[in-house]
Amino acid sequence: MDSIAIQRQAAARTSVSSVILYGSTIFLSAFLLFQVQPIIGKLILPWFGGSASVWTVCLLFFQLVLLGGYLYTHWVVGALSPRHQSWLHIGVLVAACLTLPILPSAEWKPLGDEDPALRILGLLGATIGLPYFALSTTGPLLQAWFARERPGAVPYRLFALSNLGSMIALIGYPLAIEPYSTTRWQSWGWSAGFVVFAACCAFLALRGARGARQAVAQAGPASAAPTLGRMALWAALAACPSILLVAVTSHLTQNIAPVPMLWLPPLALYLLSFILCFDHPRWYRRTLYVPLFLAGAAALAWLPTQGTADVSPTWQIVIYVAALFVFCMICHGELSRLRPDPSHLTGFYLMLSLGGAMGGLFVGVIAPNFFAAEFELAIGLALTVAVVLFVLLRDPAARLPGLPRPALLLGAALSTAAYGAIHAHQQYDDVGGALEVGRNFFGALRVSARGSEAAGDLRHRLLHGSVIHGQQYMTGERRYQPTTYYSPIGGAGMAITLSRGSGPQSVGIVGLGAGTLLTYARPEDRYRAYEINPLVLDMARRHFTYLQDVRGKLDLVLGDGRLALEREPAQGFDVLLVDAFSGDSVPAHLLTQEAFALYFRHLKPDGVLAVHVTNRFLDLPPIVKLAAERHGYPSVLVSNQDDDALDAYHSDWVLVSKRGALLQHPKIQAARNDAPIRPGIRHWTDDFSSLLPILK
Repeated sequence: MDSIAIQRQAAARTSVSSVILYGSTIFLSAFLLFQVQPIIGKLILPWFGGSASVWTVCLLFFQLVLLGGYLYTHWVVGALSPRHQSWLHIGVLVAACLTLPILPSAEWKPLGDEDPALRILGLLGATIGLPYFALSTTGPLLQAWFARERPGAVPYRLFALSNLGSMIALIGYPLAIEPYSTTRWQSWGWSAGFVVFAACCAFLALRGARGARQAVAQAGPASAAPTLGRMALWAALAACPSILLVAVTSHLTQNIAPVPMLWLPPLALYLLSFILCFDHPRWYRRTLYVPLFLAGAAALAWLPTQGTADVSPTWQIVIYVAALFVFCMICHGELSRLRPDPSHLTGFYLMLSLGGAMGGLFVGVIAPNFFAAEFELAIGLALTVAVVLFVLLRDPAARLPGLPRPALLLGAALSTAAYGAIHAHQQYDDVGGALEVGRNFFGALRVSARGSEAAGDLRHRLLHGSVIHGQQYMTGERRYQPTTYYSPIGGAGMAITLSRGSGPQSVGIVGLGAGTLLTYARPEDRYRAYEINPLVLDMARRHFTYLQDVRGKLDLVLGDGRLALEREPAQGFDVLLVDAFSGDSVPAHLLTQEAFALYFRHLKPDGVLAVHVTNRFLDLPPIVKLAAERHGYPSVLVSNQDDDALDAYHSDWVLVSKRGALLQHPKIQAARNDAPIRPGIRHWTDDFSSLLPILK
């Protein structure tokens, strides 16, 4: 074999090893980048009431740090020599390793009167800021080094590999990691994985520093820099799917079907669109996706015109998720078509990150503070239609023949305006008849009125999305009647009325809502209610009379119920009612062993704990039963069905008490609905909880 053939074989082996090294490091970085998001989110959720808005703020943090990482990469590659790039980045990796493990300090726990969003951002910055920043730089930086090391190679398939790692991390967490390990082990395991990643990345940095001179000598002339218009278009095409991802997921989980882990399909398809579009041009074809885009837009314009009962929740989910995938494919497909020469790779990724951060900022910060209702979905859909039509109209190959450009632009503008108006009108329909609409960090609330004063059945209702947080008749004696889930035939009503003695009764309530449970108070009783959302308190005062009509002594505590109970001395409650679940959203920190130890500390020895477990999708009673048994308390699941005469809704409550006579009361035994605990269900602790084993 001649020397030329030997050199070619050696070069081929070097090329393969180079691809494996870069590919595996980028894959690992993306896996860690997205694996840390659910880990840290789960660690801090209990501190901020388990609200879905915590995750929205976390996403904003991740997008902002990602933007910072891409900005760093763009500066490093453009301003520093290859050798200086390598040593600087090794310093960043070492500094990030020194902040491990990723366990948040208890000093960041909120006190109840501060801005939750700012505190979450500060906590995340102090806990995972440097490691996340180091990971966020990896994709574009290593692709730039790869392109420098192998002139003429196209590094964009590494971006598809990066998104594959992200998708595996996010899907794998609730299915393969969360059910089998505690959050402490997850954080330590992630920290160990980061050290492995840092070593791999540092090796590539040293390798790049040694081979930089030869690579620069082989590189060809740089291509023309992209224009500002082209860069703005990159950002817009990245921002639209970012807005739609969060807005569609929020719409599905709050207004259509609050199914646990429903966030997974939209996010998986969002990442899949990146993988397909940047893997190979064959996956995105305009001839297929432009008609699908028009069909998806038409379907989403038609859906709001139908009543909620006319289209099943399953079909609504299918339509929204399928349309989201098509919208993501056409935006990311056009991004892939517009990608620049690898010499401008870092600027391209910087604009992608800027667009994603702008979308997250709009949904996570601007919309909750400036829109009373959830108009971000309507705006996101209209913006996507506008951007896609603009991209297609600027390309002569995509235009309809025989129509002049001004007519096409006018038609596109009118179509976008009409499309946005249809979806905005849906939101106005939802809130137009409301007595009040409000929104803050904890979500969008509204108060609606039903019936009429003349007929004597006027009633106000407090809603969060499609979830009812209380209802009151506003006239006559019925205004003092406990309704919905809190009727006398339900578990909460029985816990209060059947546990009364001859003296005053002390009752604690975690989750006030409209204040319906206050109707049970007698003049001699003491009630203490914990409510995390100040907007709930404001609406309860303005549109309901439960707070004004309460006949006993009432103390209101603003803040997360569990955190408030941790700070307070033992309250000596006769009854403690835990009802802080928003429909099918479960604040797991209220159902852990540690939470129950706290509840029992505040209960009298013969007191009653009542936990509201009504849920369409999750089997919560076994979790409560296991927690009670661990502390030596028997429990009973009681259920009631709808009763129109009492305006009572079906509800499930678990009553926990050492008062055997109470649990054996004929009324409770008649409503008893215990079922055997399914195998595989473990005790929940502050360090472990998983929804997967309790899915119905």
